[in-house]
Amino acid sequence: MLRLIARRLVISVVLVFVVSLAAFLLQSAAPGDLAQTILGEHYSPEAHEQLRHQLGLDQPILTQYWYWLQQALGGDLGSSPISGLDVEQEIANRLPVTLSLIACATVITTLAGVLLGVVSAVRGGRIGRSVDVLSLVGYALPSFWFALTMVTLFAVTIRILPATGYVALGASPGGWARSLVLPVATLALPGTAVFAKQTRDAMLETLSRGYVTALRANGVSESSIVFRHALRNAAIPVVTLVGLTFIGLLSGTVFVESVFAMPGLGGLAVQATANHDIRMIQGVVVVFTLIVVAVNLLVDLAYGRLNPKVRVR
Repeated sequence: MLRLIARRLVISVVLVFVVSLAAFLLQSAAPGDLAQTILGEHYSPEAHEQLRHQLGLDQPILTQYWYWLQQALGGDLGSSPISGLDVEQEIANRLPVTLSLIACATVITTLAGVLLGVVSAVRGGRIGRSVDVLSLVGYALPSFWFALTMVTLFAVTIRILPATGYVALGASPGGWARSLVLPVATLALPGTAVFAKQTRDAMLETLSRGYVTALRANGVSESSIVFRHALRNAAIPVVTLVGLTFIGLLSGTVFVESVFAMPGLGGLAVQATANHDIRMIQGVVVVFTLIVVAVNLLVDLAYGRLNPKVRVR
């Protein structure tokens, strides 16, 4: 198991380097540059070239990346040339918002999806068909339509939930929970449908195996078969889906934070990209990549817990 973790960590270091380089190159290839954003609409070519020289934008792309990488390896992500804000501090301020959204949506998706999947696999019939319909609906419903419908119903018509904004957990736990209901529901709906379908399929495959028939023949209770044996053996694909769901929600937060005006990393990434703020973009990219690395490592550890064979590979 230690060899597996060590190998994953080595791969993760390479992944962070490749992703940060790709993000730097893509942003550098985008139309416009940071100097134009700072100068605004009206500027002289001389002023533009002078500012590009001051910012180091006239140097080769790889040289610019190398300077940024040296600073990053030293633990300094720099500051935004536009806002003057420290990149690390700005990310630290916004990270709890994004993590709150993703963590809550992942927990709700997992619990609701596993419950629906297990019930439909055990009961079958109409419940099983309902899960299939729910999966199709979850895939088909546009997230923006669902988000706007939720806002119209619960924030405008009934007025029981806030339409936008975020309340910090330390400021008001109740306000924090209320501010997350609509965005978390928007993120969780498609994932719950997929989770229910995948859990149902995994449970049906497990319940059809020979050892389950033997357990029933030996008089083992149905609840013990389902929760102690079948669900444990069906857990590996479910754990995989938990990791994929968490990672997939990183991109979903970009949309949700924009719709619900939440000060998270998704909105910061959009704003930084529009302003060609390469230092802020690189900081967000590195944090997102580290989150992906951490989630994948946790999934590997969960594999080792659920399947002892993985520990010795």
